[in-house]
Amino acid sequence: MNSMNPVLSCINLKKDYAQGSIAVEVLKGVNLSVVPGERIAIVGSSGSGKSTLLNLLGGLDSPSAGDVSLAGHSFSGLADNQRGKLRNQHLGFVYQFHHLLPEFSAQENVEMPLRIARRSAGEYVARAQHLLNQVGLSHRFEHKPSELSGGERQRVAIARALAMNPGCVLMDEPTGNLDSDNAEAVQKLMLDLSEQHQIAFVVVTHDLQLAERMDRVYSLDKGVLTERSSKHD
Repeated sequence: MNSMNPVLSCINLKKDYAQGSIAVEVLKGVNLSVVPGERIAIVGSSGSGKSTLLNLLGGLDSPSAGDVSLAGHSFSGLADNQRGKLRNQHLGFVYQFHHLLPEFSAQENVEMPLRIARRSAGEYVARAQHLLNQVGLSHRFEHKPSELSGGERQRVAIARALAMNPGCVLMDEPTGNLDSDNAEAVQKLMLDLSEQHQIAFVVVTHDLQLAERMDRVYSLDKGVLTERSSKHD
Protein backbone atom coordinates (compact mmCIF):
# COMPACT_ATOMS: atom_id res chain seq x y z
CA MET A 1 0.00 0.00 0.00
CA ASN A 2 1.15 3.54 -0.71
CA SER A 3 3.16 5.11 2.14
CA MET A 4 2.34 8.73 1.24
CA ASN A 5 0.48 10.88 3.73
CA PRO A 6 -3.28 10.75 3.13
CA VAL A 7 -4.90 13.75 1.44
CA LEU A 8 -8.23 12.76 3.04
CA SER A 9 -9.02 10.41 5.91
CA CYS A 10 -11.68 9.62 8.47
CA ILE A 11 -11.51 7.74 11.75
CA ASN A 12 -14.43 5.96 13.42
CA LEU A 13 -16.94 8.16 11.59
CA LYS A 14 -20.49 7.84 12.89
CA LYS A 15 -23.71 9.58 11.92
CA ASP A 16 -27.07 9.27 13.66
CA TYR A 17 -30.35 10.90 12.77
CA ALA A 18 -33.31 11.31 15.09
CA GLN A 19 -36.52 9.85 13.72
CA GLY A 20 -39.06 10.89 16.31
CA SER A 21 -37.73 9.46 19.57
CA ILE A 22 -35.63 6.86 17.76
CA ALA A 23 -31.96 7.38 16.81
CA VAL A 24 -31.23 5.88 13.39
CA GLU A 25 -27.59 4.91 12.81
CA VAL A 26 -26.59 5.79 9.25
CA LEU A 27 -22.82 5.29 9.60
CA LYS A 28 -21.35 2.93 12.19
CA GLY A 29 -17.68 3.76 12.67
CA VAL A 30 -16.31 4.23 9.14
CA ASN A 31 -12.53 4.34 8.59
CA LEU A 32 -10.98 5.41 5.28
CA SER A 33 -7.64 6.82 4.12
CA VAL A 34 -7.01 8.25 0.64
CA VAL A 35 -3.52 9.06 -0.65
CA PRO A 36 -2.63 11.42 -3.53
CA GLY A 37 -3.51 10.04 -6.94
CA GLU A 38 -5.58 7.16 -5.55
CA ARG A 39 -8.97 6.32 -7.02
CA ILE A 40 -11.57 4.87 -4.69
CA ALA A 41 -15.11 3.72 -5.46
CA ILE A 42 -17.85 3.35 -2.85
CA VAL A 43 -20.79 1.22 -3.90
CA GLY A 44 -23.98 0.30 -2.07
CA SER A 45 -27.74 0.24 -2.41
CA SER A 46 -29.86 3.39 -2.24
CA GLY A 47 -30.24 4.53 1.35
CA SER A 48 -27.03 2.81 2.49
CA GLY A 49 -25.45 6.12 3.55
CA LYS A 50 -23.13 6.74 0.60
CA SER A 51 -24.11 10.38 0.06
CA THR A 52 -24.09 10.98 3.83
CA LEU A 53 -20.51 9.68 3.94
CA LEU A 54 -19.48 11.88 1.01
CA ASN A 55 -21.01 14.96 2.68
CA LEU A 56 -19.08 14.21 5.88
CA LEU A 57 -15.81 13.66 3.99
CA GLY A 58 -16.39 16.98 2.25
CA GLY A 59 -17.06 18.87 5.46
CA LEU A 60 -20.59 19.71 4.30
CA ASP A 61 -22.07 18.00 7.37
CA SER A 62 -20.75 17.16 10.84
CA PRO A 63 -20.45 13.61 12.19
CA SER A 64 -22.12 12.40 15.39
CA ALA A 65 -18.72 10.95 16.37
CA GLY A 66 -15.31 10.47 14.80
CA ASP A 67 -13.22 12.86 12.75
CA VAL A 68 -12.33 13.80 9.18
CA SER A 69 -8.91 15.17 8.21
CA LEU A 70 -8.19 16.99 4.96
CA ALA A 71 -4.60 17.72 3.89
CA GLY A 72 -3.49 16.96 7.45
CA HIS A 73 -6.01 19.31 9.08
CA SER A 74 -8.84 18.00 11.24
CA PHE A 75 -12.32 19.38 10.50
CA SER A 76 -13.36 19.07 14.14
CA GLY A 77 -12.98 22.29 16.07
CA LEU A 78 -12.86 24.46 12.94
CA ALA A 79 -15.30 27.31 12.55
CA ASP A 80 -17.56 27.12 9.49
CA ASN A 81 -15.55 29.73 7.59
CA GLN A 82 -12.25 27.94 8.33
CA ARG A 83 -13.72 24.63 7.22
CA GLY A 84 -15.02 26.28 4.05
CA LYS A 85 -11.61 27.76 3.27
CA LEU A 86 -9.88 24.40 3.79
CA ARG A 87 -12.48 22.66 1.64
CA ASN A 88 -12.17 25.22 -1.17
CA GLN A 89 -8.38 24.86 -1.23
CA HIS A 90 -8.12 21.09 -1.18
CA LEU A 91 -11.38 19.53 -2.40
CA GLY A 92 -13.37 19.48 -5.61
CA PHE A 93 -16.97 18.27 -5.93
CA VAL A 94 -18.82 16.70 -8.87
CA TYR A 95 -22.44 15.59 -8.56
CA GLN A 96 -24.86 13.53 -10.66
CA PHE A 97 -26.57 16.81 -11.55
CA HIS A 98 -23.83 19.15 -12.70
CA HIS A 99 -25.03 22.19 -10.67
CA LEU A 100 -23.62 24.64 -13.20
CA LEU A 101 -24.86 28.22 -12.96
CA PRO A 102 -27.22 28.54 -15.95
CA GLU A 103 -26.71 32.25 -16.60
CA PHE A 104 -22.92 31.91 -16.96
CA SER A 105 -20.80 30.47 -19.79
CA ALA A 106 -18.75 27.30 -19.42
CA GLN A 107 -15.62 29.40 -18.91
CA GLU A 108 -17.29 31.60 -16.27
CA ASN A 109 -18.54 28.52 -14.40
CA VAL A 110 -15.00 27.14 -14.24
CA GLU A 111 -13.63 30.54 -13.20
CA MET A 112 -16.05 30.81 -10.27
CA PRO A 113 -13.98 29.07 -7.53
CA LEU A 114 -10.95 31.16 -8.53
CA ARG A 115 -12.97 34.37 -8.50
CA ILE A 116 -14.30 33.50 -5.02
CA ALA A 117 -10.69 32.93 -3.90
CA ARG A 118 -9.91 36.43 -5.25
CA ARG A 119 -7.37 35.29 -7.82
CA SER A 120 -6.35 37.80 -10.47
CA ALA A 121 -8.38 38.07 -13.67
CA GLY A 122 -5.41 36.94 -15.73
CA GLU A 123 -4.99 33.84 -13.57
CA TYR A 124 -8.61 32.75 -13.49
CA VAL A 125 -9.14 33.26 -17.23
CA ALA A 126 -5.97 31.32 -18.10
CA ARG A 127 -6.74 28.53 -15.63
CA ALA A 128 -10.34 28.10 -16.82
CA GLN A 129 -9.33 27.98 -20.48
CA HIS A 130 -6.51 25.52 -19.73
CA LEU A 131 -8.90 23.19 -17.87
CA LEU A 132 -11.59 23.37 -20.54
CA ASN A 133 -8.92 22.49 -23.10
CA GLN A 134 -7.92 19.53 -20.95
CA VAL A 135 -11.46 18.18 -20.82
CA GLY A 136 -11.88 18.61 -24.59
CA LEU A 137 -14.08 21.71 -24.59
CA SER A 138 -11.85 24.34 -26.21
CA HIS A 139 -14.70 25.08 -28.63
CA ARG A 140 -17.26 25.64 -25.86
CA PHE A 141 -15.79 28.50 -23.76
CA GLU A 142 -18.70 30.87 -24.38
CA HIS A 143 -21.55 28.35 -24.39
CA LYS A 144 -24.03 28.35 -21.51
CA PRO A 145 -25.09 25.05 -19.89
CA SER A 146 -28.38 25.01 -21.83
CA GLU A 147 -26.34 24.96 -25.06
CA LEU A 148 -24.24 21.95 -23.99
CA SER A 149 -24.96 18.23 -24.05
CA GLY A 150 -25.19 16.25 -20.82
CA GLY A 151 -21.68 14.88 -21.27
CA GLU A 152 -20.30 18.34 -22.00
CA ARG A 153 -21.98 19.79 -18.90
CA GLN A 154 -20.44 17.06 -16.76
CA ARG A 155 -17.01 17.77 -18.23
CA VAL A 156 -17.43 21.47 -17.38
CA ALA A 157 -18.34 20.41 -13.83
CA ILE A 158 -15.15 18.34 -13.64
CA ALA A 159 -13.08 21.27 -14.93
CA ARG A 160 -14.68 23.50 -12.27
CA ALA A 161 -13.89 20.91 -9.58
CA LEU A 162 -10.22 21.09 -10.61
CA ALA A 163 -10.03 24.89 -10.70
CA MET A 164 -8.23 25.25 -7.35
CA ASN A 165 -5.91 22.30 -8.07
CA PRO A 166 -7.37 20.21 -5.22
CA GLY A 167 -5.71 17.17 -3.72
CA CYS A 168 -8.94 15.21 -3.90
CA VAL A 169 -12.21 15.29 -5.85
CA LEU A 170 -15.41 13.83 -4.40
CA MET A 171 -17.90 12.55 -6.99
CA ASP A 172 -21.50 11.52 -6.33
CA GLU A 173 -22.85 9.36 -9.19
CA PRO A 174 -20.87 11.34 -11.82
CA THR A 175 -22.08 9.14 -14.69
CA GLY A 176 -25.61 8.55 -13.36
CA ASN A 177 -27.32 10.79 -15.92
CA LEU A 178 -25.16 9.95 -18.92
CA ASP A 179 -25.54 7.52 -21.79
CA SER A 180 -22.91 4.80 -22.13
CA ASP A 181 -20.68 6.72 -24.57
CA ASN A 182 -20.60 9.86 -22.41
CA ALA A 183 -20.18 7.79 -19.25
CA GLU A 184 -17.16 6.10 -20.83
CA ALA A 185 -15.69 9.48 -21.86
CA VAL A 186 -16.10 10.89 -18.33
CA GLN A 187 -14.54 7.75 -16.81
CA LYS A 188 -11.51 7.96 -19.09
CA LEU A 189 -11.14 11.67 -18.41
CA MET A 190 -11.17 11.09 -14.66
CA LEU A 191 -8.56 8.33 -14.86
CA ASP A 192 -6.31 10.43 -17.11
CA LEU A 193 -6.55 13.48 -14.84
CA SER A 194 -5.72 11.50 -11.71
CA GLU A 195 -2.62 10.07 -13.37
CA GLN A 196 -1.45 13.40 -14.81
CA HIS A 197 -1.96 15.49 -11.68
CA GLN A 198 -1.88 12.97 -8.80
CA ILE A 199 -5.42 14.00 -7.85
CA ALA A 200 -7.26 11.50 -5.66
CA PHE A 201 -10.85 10.63 -6.56
CA VAL A 202 -13.50 9.25 -4.21
CA VAL A 203 -16.47 8.16 -6.30
CA VAL A 204 -19.87 7.08 -5.02
CA THR A 205 -21.45 5.10 -7.84
CA HIS A 206 -23.98 2.48 -8.90
CA ASP A 207 -21.89 1.93 -12.04
CA LEU A 208 -19.98 -1.29 -11.36
CA GLN A 209 -17.98 -0.89 -14.57
CA LEU A 210 -16.68 2.45 -13.27
CA ALA A 211 -16.06 0.99 -9.81
CA GLU A 212 -13.93 -1.84 -11.19
CA ARG A 213 -11.60 0.67 -12.85
CA MET A 214 -10.74 2.25 -9.51
CA ASP A 215 -7.73 1.30 -7.35
CA ARG A 216 -9.93 0.20 -4.47
CA VAL A 217 -13.61 -0.65 -4.22
CA TYR A 218 -15.55 -0.37 -0.97
CA SER A 219 -19.06 -1.51 -0.20
CA LEU A 220 -21.23 0.46 2.22
CA ASP A 221 -23.97 -1.70 3.73
CA LYS A 222 -26.07 -0.91 6.81
CA GLY A 223 -23.61 1.81 7.81
CA VAL A 224 -20.51 -0.42 7.63
CA LEU A 225 -17.76 0.22 5.06
CA THR A 226 -15.95 -2.91 3.81
CA GLU A 227 -13.16 -3.14 1.25
CA ARG A 228 -14.21 -5.43 -1.63
CA SER A 229 -11.21 -5.32 -3.91
CA SER A 230 -7.86 -3.59 -4.27
CA LYS A 231 -5.29 -3.32 -7.04
CA HIS A 232 -2.63 -2.79 -4.37
CA ASP A 233 -2.88 -6.42 -3.26
